[in-house]
Amino acid sequence: MSQPIRFDLTQKELPRAWYNLPADFPEPMPPPLHPGTRQPVTPDLMTAIFPENLVMQEMSPERWIEIPEPVREIYSLWRPTPLLRAVRLEKALNTPAHIYYKYEGVSPAGSHKPNTSVPQAYYNKLAGTRRLATETGAGQWGSSLAFATRLFGLECVVYMVKVSYLSKPYRGLMMQAWGAEVHASPTEHTEFGRKMLAEDPDCPGSLGVAISEAIEDTVKHPGTKYSLGSVLNHVCLHQTVIGQEAIKQMELAGEAPDVIIGCVGGGSNFAGLTFPFIEHKLKRGAGYRIVAVEPSSCASLTKGELRYDFGDTAEMTPLLMMYTLGHRFMPPKIHAGGLRYHGMAPAVSHAKKLGLIEAVAYPQTKVFEAGVLFARTEGILPAPEPSHAIAAVVDEAIRCREEGRKKVILFNLCGHGMLDLTAYDTYLSGKLRNGEA
Repeated sequence: MSQPIRFDLTQKELPRAWYNLPADFPEPMPPPLHPGTRQPVTPDLMTAIFPENLVMQEMSPERWIEIPEPVREIYSLWRPTPLLRAVRLEKALNTPAHIYYKYEGVSPAGSHKPNTSVPQAYYNKLAGTRRLATETGAGQWGSSLAFATRLFGLECVVYMVKVSYLSKPYRGLMMQAWGAEVHASPTEHTEFGRKMLAEDPDCPGSLGVAISEAIEDTVKHPGTKYSLGSVLNHVCLHQTVIGQEAIKQMELAGEAPDVIIGCVGGGSNFAGLTFPFIEHKLKRGAGYRIVAVEPSSCASLTKGELRYDFGDTAEMTPLLMMYTLGHRFMPPKIHAGGLRYHGMAPAVSHAKKLGLIEAVAYPQTKVFEAGVLFARTEGILPAPEPSHAIAAVVDEAIRCREEGRKKVILFNLCGHGMLDLTAYDTYLSGKLRNGEA
Protein backbone atom coordinates (compact mmCIF):
# COMPACT_ATOMS: atom_id res chain seq x y z
CA MET A 1 0.00 0.00 0.00
CA SER A 2 1.27 3.48 -0.85
CA GLN A 3 2.42 5.56 2.09
CA PRO A 4 0.81 8.91 2.96
CA ILE A 5 2.64 11.78 1.37
CA ARG A 6 3.94 14.49 3.70
CA PHE A 7 5.90 17.60 2.88
CA ASP A 8 9.00 18.80 4.70
CA LEU A 9 7.44 20.89 7.48
CA THR A 10 10.16 23.50 7.75
CA GLN A 11 9.88 27.26 7.74
CA LYS A 12 12.15 27.62 4.70
CA GLU A 13 9.37 26.14 2.56
CA LEU A 14 6.79 28.74 3.54
CA PRO A 15 5.49 30.86 0.64
CA ARG A 16 7.01 34.34 0.61
CA ALA A 17 4.16 36.10 -1.17
CA TRP A 18 0.39 35.82 -1.60
CA TYR A 19 -1.01 35.32 -5.11
CA ASN A 20 -3.58 37.84 -6.36
CA LEU A 21 -5.66 36.08 -9.03
CA PRO A 22 -7.66 39.19 -10.14
CA ALA A 23 -4.41 40.55 -11.61
CA ASP A 24 -4.43 37.67 -14.12
CA PHE A 25 -8.10 37.50 -15.08
CA PRO A 26 -8.44 37.85 -18.88
CA GLU A 27 -11.49 40.03 -18.26
CA PRO A 28 -11.41 42.57 -15.39
CA MET A 29 -13.70 42.07 -12.42
CA PRO A 30 -16.57 44.55 -12.08
CA PRO A 31 -15.75 47.00 -9.26
CA PRO A 32 -17.71 47.21 -6.00
CA LEU A 33 -20.25 50.01 -6.01
CA HIS A 34 -21.16 52.56 -3.37
CA PRO A 35 -24.57 51.59 -1.89
CA GLY A 36 -25.87 55.16 -2.23
CA THR A 37 -24.40 56.58 -5.44
CA ARG A 38 -23.94 53.25 -7.29
CA GLN A 39 -20.55 54.56 -8.41
CA PRO A 40 -17.32 52.53 -8.07
CA VAL A 41 -16.04 52.53 -4.52
CA THR A 42 -12.85 54.49 -3.91
CA PRO A 43 -10.24 53.56 -1.29
CA ASP A 44 -11.16 56.46 1.00
CA LEU A 45 -14.72 55.14 1.31
CA MET A 46 -13.47 51.70 2.41
CA THR A 47 -11.28 53.08 5.21
CA ALA A 48 -14.36 53.79 7.34
CA ILE A 49 -14.39 50.12 8.31
CA PHE A 50 -11.02 48.71 7.14
CA PRO A 51 -7.47 49.97 7.78
CA GLU A 52 -5.85 51.63 4.77
CA ASN A 53 -3.16 48.96 4.39
CA LEU A 54 -5.79 46.22 3.91
CA VAL A 55 -7.83 48.43 1.58
CA MET A 56 -4.73 48.75 -0.60
CA GLN A 57 -4.48 44.95 -0.73
CA GLU A 58 -8.19 44.65 -1.50
CA MET A 59 -7.81 46.90 -4.54
CA SER A 60 -4.26 45.96 -5.52
CA PRO A 61 -3.46 45.31 -9.20
CA GLU A 62 -0.25 43.50 -8.22
CA ARG A 63 0.09 39.79 -8.96
CA TRP A 64 2.20 38.99 -5.90
CA ILE A 65 2.09 40.67 -2.49
CA GLU A 66 4.94 39.96 -0.07
CA ILE A 67 4.08 38.24 3.21
CA PRO A 68 5.57 40.23 6.12
CA GLU A 69 8.12 38.33 8.18
CA PRO A 70 6.14 38.65 11.45
CA VAL A 71 3.23 36.94 9.70
CA ARG A 72 5.47 34.21 8.25
CA GLU A 73 6.92 33.64 11.70
CA ILE A 74 3.43 32.95 13.10
CA TYR A 75 2.48 30.89 10.05
CA SER A 76 5.46 28.66 10.84
CA LEU A 77 3.65 27.42 13.97
CA TRP A 78 1.61 25.18 11.65
CA ARG A 79 2.62 25.82 8.06
CA PRO A 80 3.32 24.24 5.68
CA THR A 81 0.33 22.03 6.36
CA PRO A 82 0.54 18.34 5.37
CA LEU A 83 -0.55 16.88 2.07
CA LEU A 84 -1.82 13.34 2.57
CA ARG A 85 -2.94 10.61 0.21
CA ALA A 86 -6.22 8.99 1.28
CA VAL A 87 -5.12 5.44 0.47
CA ARG A 88 -7.61 3.81 2.86
CA LEU A 89 -10.48 5.78 1.38
CA GLU A 90 -9.32 4.72 -2.09
CA LYS A 91 -9.34 1.08 -0.96
CA ALA A 92 -12.81 1.38 0.60
CA LEU A 93 -14.15 2.81 -2.67
CA ASN A 94 -12.24 0.24 -4.76
CA THR A 95 -11.25 3.04 -7.08
CA PRO A 96 -8.22 3.44 -9.36
CA ALA A 97 -8.24 7.16 -8.49
CA HIS A 98 -5.49 8.63 -6.35
CA ILE A 99 -7.04 10.93 -3.72
CA TYR A 100 -4.94 13.62 -2.02
CA TYR A 101 -6.02 16.12 0.59
CA LYS A 102 -4.46 19.26 1.98
CA TYR A 103 -5.14 19.22 5.72
CA GLU A 104 -5.70 22.68 7.21
CA GLY A 105 -7.07 21.34 10.51
CA VAL A 106 -3.58 21.41 12.07
CA SER A 107 -3.74 25.15 12.75
CA PRO A 108 -4.26 26.32 16.36
CA ALA A 109 -7.90 27.13 15.60
CA GLY A 110 -8.43 23.86 13.70
CA SER A 111 -9.12 25.33 10.27
CA HIS A 112 -7.72 27.38 7.39
CA LYS A 113 -9.03 30.66 8.81
CA PRO A 114 -5.84 31.76 10.66
CA ASN A 115 -4.21 32.13 7.23
CA THR A 116 -6.08 35.45 6.98
CA SER A 117 -6.85 36.27 10.63
CA VAL A 118 -3.13 36.58 11.43
CA PRO A 119 -2.30 39.05 8.63
CA GLN A 120 -5.51 41.00 9.26
CA ALA A 121 -4.65 41.39 12.95
CA TYR A 122 -1.06 42.30 12.01
CA TYR A 123 -2.05 45.02 9.53
CA ASN A 124 -4.66 46.43 11.93
CA LYS A 125 -2.06 46.61 14.69
CA LEU A 126 0.27 48.53 12.35
CA ALA A 127 -2.58 50.92 11.52
CA GLY A 128 -3.25 51.70 15.19
CA THR A 129 -6.51 49.76 15.50
CA ARG A 130 -7.37 48.88 19.10
CA ARG A 131 -10.40 46.63 18.60
CA LEU A 132 -11.75 44.36 15.84
CA ALA A 133 -15.41 43.48 15.26
CA THR A 134 -16.45 40.52 13.15
CA GLU A 135 -19.10 37.91 12.44
CA THR A 136 -18.80 34.14 12.34
CA GLY A 137 -20.96 31.29 11.08
CA ALA A 138 -19.82 27.94 12.44
CA GLY A 139 -17.26 29.67 14.65
CA GLN A 140 -14.08 28.74 12.80
CA TRP A 141 -13.51 32.34 11.71
CA GLY A 142 -14.43 33.85 15.08
CA SER A 143 -12.06 31.55 16.94
CA SER A 144 -9.30 32.25 14.42
CA LEU A 145 -9.64 36.01 14.81
CA ALA A 146 -9.75 35.64 18.60
CA PHE A 147 -6.47 33.70 18.36
CA ALA A 148 -4.84 36.30 16.11
CA THR A 149 -5.96 39.35 18.08
CA ARG A 150 -4.60 37.78 21.24
CA LEU A 151 -1.19 37.46 19.57
CA PHE A 152 -1.15 41.14 18.61
CA GLY A 153 -2.77 42.59 21.72
CA LEU A 154 -6.07 43.70 20.16
CA GLU A 155 -9.57 43.49 21.59
CA CYS A 156 -12.05 41.32 19.67
CA VAL A 157 -15.85 41.15 19.57
CA VAL A 158 -17.59 38.40 17.61
CA TYR A 159 -21.21 38.25 16.43
CA MET A 160 -21.85 34.53 16.03
CA VAL A 161 -24.88 33.33 14.04
CA LYS A 162 -27.37 32.24 16.70
CA VAL A 163 -28.15 28.78 15.32
CA SER A 164 -24.43 27.95 15.42
CA TYR A 165 -23.90 29.68 18.77
CA LEU A 166 -26.50 27.33 20.28
CA SER A 167 -25.47 24.14 18.46
CA LYS A 168 -21.68 24.64 18.66
CA PRO A 169 -21.10 26.05 22.18
CA TYR A 170 -17.45 25.01 22.33
CA ARG A 171 -16.57 27.31 19.43
CA GLY A 172 -17.79 30.24 21.52
CA LEU A 173 -15.85 28.98 24.54
CA MET A 174 -12.70 28.75 22.42
CA MET A 175 -13.12 32.41 21.42
CA GLN A 176 -13.63 33.41 25.04
CA ALA A 177 -10.55 31.43 26.10
CA TRP A 178 -8.53 33.61 23.71
CA GLY A 179 -10.13 36.71 25.23
CA ALA A 180 -12.87 37.58 22.72
CA GLU A 181 -16.33 38.90 23.54
CA VAL A 182 -18.97 36.70 21.86
CA HIS A 183 -22.65 37.44 21.13
CA ALA A 184 -25.38 35.27 19.58
CA SER A 185 -26.61 37.16 16.49
CA PRO A 186 -29.11 38.73 16.14
CA THR A 187 -28.48 40.51 19.43
CA GLU A 188 -29.89 43.33 21.54
CA HIS A 189 -26.53 45.13 21.24
CA THR A 190 -27.20 46.76 17.85
CA GLU A 191 -30.10 48.61 16.27
CA PHE A 192 -30.26 46.13 13.41
CA GLY A 193 -30.18 43.17 15.78
CA ARG A 194 -33.05 44.60 17.79
CA LYS A 195 -34.98 45.19 14.57
CA MET A 196 -34.51 41.57 13.48
CA LEU A 197 -35.58 40.25 16.89
CA ALA A 198 -38.66 42.47 16.89
CA GLU A 199 -39.67 40.98 13.55
CA ASP A 200 -38.87 37.41 14.62
CA PRO A 201 -37.90 36.71 18.24
CA ASP A 202 -36.82 33.20 17.19
CA CYS A 203 -34.70 34.39 14.25
CA PRO A 204 -31.89 31.81 13.76
CA GLY A 205 -29.60 34.45 12.30
CA SER A 206 -27.43 34.33 9.21
CA LEU A 207 -24.01 35.51 8.16
CA GLY A 208 -25.66 38.46 6.40
CA VAL A 209 -27.31 39.55 9.65
CA ALA A 210 -24.14 39.02 11.72
CA ILE A 211 -22.10 41.05 9.20
CA SER A 212 -24.58 43.93 9.54
CA GLU A 213 -24.25 43.84 13.33
CA ALA A 214 -20.45 43.74 13.21
CA ILE A 215 -20.31 46.70 10.79
CA GLU A 216 -22.74 48.71 12.93
CA ASP A 217 -20.56 47.95 15.96
CA THR A 218 -17.49 49.09 14.02
CA VAL A 219 -18.82 52.50 12.99
CA LYS A 220 -20.15 53.24 16.50
CA HIS A 221 -16.99 52.39 18.47
CA PRO A 222 -13.88 54.59 18.06
CA GLY A 223 -10.66 52.68 17.48
CA THR A 224 -12.58 49.72 16.02
CA LYS A 225 -12.24 48.24 12.54
CA TYR A 226 -14.18 45.47 10.84
CA SER A 227 -12.56 42.14 9.98
CA LEU A 228 -14.04 39.71 7.47
CA GLY A 229 -13.28 35.99 7.22
CA SER A 230 -14.28 35.35 3.61
CA VAL A 231 -15.66 36.87 0.37
CA LEU A 232 -13.40 39.91 -0.18
CA ASN A 233 -10.28 39.91 -2.35
CA HIS A 234 -7.74 40.44 0.44
CA VAL A 235 -9.18 37.48 2.37
CA CYS A 236 -8.94 35.15 -0.64
CA LEU A 237 -5.45 36.54 -1.26
CA HIS A 238 -4.17 35.51 2.18
CA GLN A 239 -5.49 31.98 1.76
CA THR A 240 -3.40 31.30 -1.36
CA VAL A 241 -0.59 29.92 0.80
CA ILE A 242 -2.65 26.70 0.69
CA GLY A 243 -2.55 26.25 -3.07
CA GLN A 244 1.06 27.37 -3.41
CA GLU A 245 2.16 24.71 -0.93
CA ALA A 246 -0.07 22.10 -2.56
CA ILE A 247 1.51 22.67 -5.98
CA LYS A 248 5.00 21.97 -4.59
CA GLN A 249 3.76 19.01 -2.57
CA MET A 250 2.06 17.41 -5.56
CA GLU A 251 5.31 17.78 -7.47
CA LEU A 252 7.11 15.94 -4.67
CA ALA A 253 4.46 13.23 -4.86
CA GLY A 254 5.25 12.91 -8.59
CA GLU A 255 1.67 13.57 -9.67
CA ALA A 256 -0.50 16.40 -10.96
CA PRO A 257 -4.19 16.71 -10.12
CA ASP A 258 -6.83 16.10 -12.76
CA VAL A 259 -9.65 17.31 -10.52
CA ILE A 260 -9.41 19.89 -7.70
CA ILE A 261 -12.34 20.13 -5.29
CA GLY A 262 -13.24 22.46 -2.43
CA CYS A 263 -16.32 23.42 -0.45
CA VAL A 264 -17.69 26.94 -0.84
CA GLY A 265 -19.74 29.24 1.35
CA GLY A 266 -18.19 32.68 1.02
CA GLY A 267 -15.29 31.19 -0.95
CA SER A 268 -12.10 31.66 1.07
CA ASN A 269 -10.84 28.08 1.50
CA PHE A 270 -11.81 27.24 -2.08
CA ALA A 271 -9.92 30.30 -3.32
CA GLY A 272 -6.94 29.44 -1.16
CA LEU A 273 -6.51 26.00 -2.70
CA THR A 274 -7.57 26.70 -6.28
CA PHE A 275 -6.40 30.21 -7.22
CA PRO A 276 -2.71 29.21 -7.60
CA PHE A 277 -3.85 26.29 -9.77
CA ILE A 278 -6.03 28.65 -11.82
CA GLU A 279 -2.87 30.65 -12.50
CA HIS A 280 -1.47 27.49 -14.13
CA LYS A 281 -4.65 27.13 -16.18
CA LEU A 282 -4.37 30.71 -17.41
CA LYS A 283 -0.61 30.81 -18.04
CA ARG A 284 0.37 27.22 -18.76
CA GLY A 285 -2.76 25.75 -20.26
CA ALA A 286 -3.19 23.24 -17.44
CA GLY A 287 -6.31 21.13 -17.92
CA TYR A 288 -7.51 20.81 -14.34
CA ARG A 289 -11.21 20.50 -13.62
CA ILE A 290 -11.87 22.72 -10.61
CA VAL A 291 -15.09 22.02 -8.73
CA ALA A 292 -16.78 24.15 -6.04
CA VAL A 293 -19.16 22.22 -3.76
CA GLU A 294 -21.94 23.98 -1.86
CA PRO A 295 -24.95 22.99 0.26
CA SER A 296 -28.06 22.45 -1.85
CA SER A 297 -30.11 24.48 0.65
CA CYS A 298 -27.83 27.54 0.27
CA ALA A 299 -26.49 27.19 -3.26
CA SER A 300 -25.46 30.58 -4.59
CA LEU A 301 -23.30 29.29 -7.47
CA THR A 302 -25.78 26.70 -8.74
CA LYS A 303 -29.08 28.44 -7.93
CA GLY A 304 -28.21 32.12 -7.55
CA GLU A 305 -27.96 35.00 -10.02
CA LEU A 306 -24.79 36.79 -11.05
CA ARG A 307 -25.56 40.42 -10.23
CA TYR A 308 -24.74 43.26 -7.90
CA ASP A 309 -25.95 42.65 -4.35
CA PHE A 310 -25.19 43.70 -0.79
CA GLY A 311 -22.84 41.57 1.27
CA ASP A 312 -25.04 41.98 4.34
CA THR A 313 -28.73 41.99 5.22
CA ALA A 314 -28.96 45.61 6.43
CA GLU A 315 -27.54 47.00 3.15
CA MET A 316 -24.50 48.62 4.77
CA THR A 317 -21.76 47.08 2.59
CA PRO A 318 -20.76 48.09 -0.93
CA LEU A 319 -22.61 46.33 -3.73
CA LEU A 320 -20.58 43.37 -5.00
CA MET A 321 -20.86 41.59 -8.35
CA MET A 322 -21.40 38.01 -7.24
CA TYR A 323 -23.58 34.96 -7.51
CA THR A 324 -26.27 35.58 -4.93
CA LEU A 325 -29.51 34.22 -3.55
CA GLY A 326 -30.41 37.74 -2.41
CA HIS A 327 -29.12 39.53 0.67
CA ARG A 328 -32.41 39.00 2.52
CA PHE A 329 -32.28 35.24 2.01
CA MET A 330 -32.46 33.41 5.36
CA PRO A 331 -30.68 30.06 4.93
CA PRO A 332 -32.11 26.90 6.50
CA LYS A 333 -30.53 25.81 9.79
CA ILE A 334 -28.05 23.34 8.30
CA HIS A 335 -25.09 22.15 10.39
CA ALA A 336 -22.46 23.53 7.99
CA GLY A 337 -22.77 27.00 9.52
CA GLY A 338 -19.73 28.29 7.64
CA LEU A 339 -21.55 27.78 4.32
CA ARG A 340 -24.79 29.58 5.26
CA TYR A 341 -24.09 32.71 3.22
CA HIS A 342 -26.29 34.20 0.52
CA GLY A 343 -23.50 35.22 -1.86
CA MET A 344 -20.17 34.11 -3.27
CA ALA A 345 -16.80 35.87 -3.28
CA PRO A 346 -16.61 38.19 -6.31
CA ALA A 347 -13.32 36.61 -7.44
CA VAL A 348 -14.78 33.09 -7.22
CA SER A 349 -17.92 34.31 -8.99
CA HIS A 350 -15.82 35.85 -11.76
CA ALA A 351 -13.85 32.63 -12.16
CA LYS A 352 -17.11 30.74 -12.66
CA LYS A 353 -18.39 33.33 -15.13
CA LEU A 354 -15.19 32.86 -17.17
CA GLY A 355 -15.60 29.07 -17.14
CA LEU A 356 -12.49 28.48 -15.03
CA ILE A 357 -14.43 26.55 -12.38
CA GLU A 358 -17.67 24.58 -12.13
CA ALA A 359 -20.07 24.06 -9.23
CA VAL A 360 -22.23 21.31 -7.73
CA ALA A 361 -24.48 21.16 -4.66
CA TYR A 362 -25.18 18.40 -2.11
CA PRO A 363 -27.82 17.86 0.62
CA GLN A 364 -26.50 17.54 4.17
CA THR A 365 -27.47 13.88 4.64
CA LYS A 366 -25.19 12.95 1.74
CA VAL A 367 -22.52 15.25 3.17
CA PHE A 368 -22.50 13.61 6.61
CA GLU A 369 -22.50 10.15 5.03
CA ALA A 370 -19.27 11.15 3.25
CA GLY A 371 -17.81 12.70 6.41
CA VAL A 372 -18.37 9.52 8.41
CA LEU A 373 -16.88 7.38 5.63
CA PHE A 374 -13.78 9.59 5.64
CA ALA A 375 -13.47 9.38 9.43
CA ARG A 376 -13.80 5.59 9.37
CA THR A 377 -11.16 5.18 6.69
CA GLU A 378 -8.69 8.04 7.20
CA GLY A 379 -9.17 8.59 10.94
CA ILE A 380 -9.80 12.35 10.77
CA LEU A 381 -13.28 13.59 11.65
CA PRO A 382 -13.92 16.37 9.13
CA ALA A 383 -15.94 19.49 9.81
CA PRO A 384 -19.34 19.59 8.06
CA GLU A 385 -18.06 22.22 5.63
CA PRO A 386 -15.24 20.19 3.98
CA SER A 387 -17.46 17.11 4.13
CA HIS A 388 -19.22 18.72 1.16
CA ALA A 389 -15.96 18.44 -0.77
CA ILE A 390 -15.54 14.84 0.41
CA ALA A 391 -19.01 13.97 -0.94
CA ALA A 392 -17.97 15.22 -4.37
CA VAL A 393 -14.62 13.41 -4.11
CA VAL A 394 -16.40 10.13 -3.35
CA ASP A 395 -18.67 10.53 -6.37
CA GLU A 396 -15.70 11.37 -8.60
CA ALA A 397 -13.77 8.34 -7.35
CA ILE A 398 -16.76 6.05 -7.94
CA ARG A 399 -17.03 7.36 -11.53
CA CYS A 400 -13.35 6.49 -12.00
CA ARG A 401 -14.09 2.95 -10.81
CA GLU A 402 -17.12 2.59 -13.09
CA GLU A 403 -15.26 3.97 -16.10
CA GLY A 404 -12.02 2.14 -15.32
CA ARG A 405 -10.08 5.41 -15.42
CA LYS A 406 -7.34 6.58 -13.08
CA LYS A 407 -7.56 10.21 -12.06
CA VAL A 408 -5.68 12.22 -9.48
CA ILE A 409 -8.09 14.06 -7.19
CA LEU A 410 -7.03 16.83 -4.82
CA PHE A 411 -9.28 18.45 -2.23
CA ASN A 412 -8.96 20.79 0.72
CA LEU A 413 -9.82 19.38 4.14
CA CYS A 414 -10.14 22.88 5.53
CA GLY A 415 -10.92 21.98 9.15
CA HIS A 416 -11.54 19.19 11.64
CA GLY A 417 -14.94 18.40 13.17
CA MET A 418 -13.98 17.82 16.78
CA LEU A 419 -16.16 20.76 17.85
CA ASP A 420 -19.03 19.66 15.59
CA LEU A 421 -19.91 16.49 17.48
CA THR A 422 -23.51 17.55 18.13
CA ALA A 423 -24.01 17.58 14.37
CA TYR A 424 -22.54 14.10 14.05
CA ASP A 425 -24.74 12.97 16.94
CA THR A 426 -27.79 14.16 15.02
CA TYR A 427 -26.66 12.24 11.94
CA LEU A 428 -25.62 9.04 13.71
CA SER A 429 -28.87 8.92 15.70
CA GLY A 430 -30.89 9.10 12.48
CA LYS A 431 -32.39 12.52 13.22
CA LEU A 432 -30.64 14.53 10.50
CA ARG A 433 -32.85 15.99 7.78
CA ASN A 434 -31.93 17.89 4.66
CA GLY A 435 -32.30 21.64 4.90
CA GLU A 436 -32.48 21.86 8.68
CA ALA A 437 -30.48 21.29 11.85
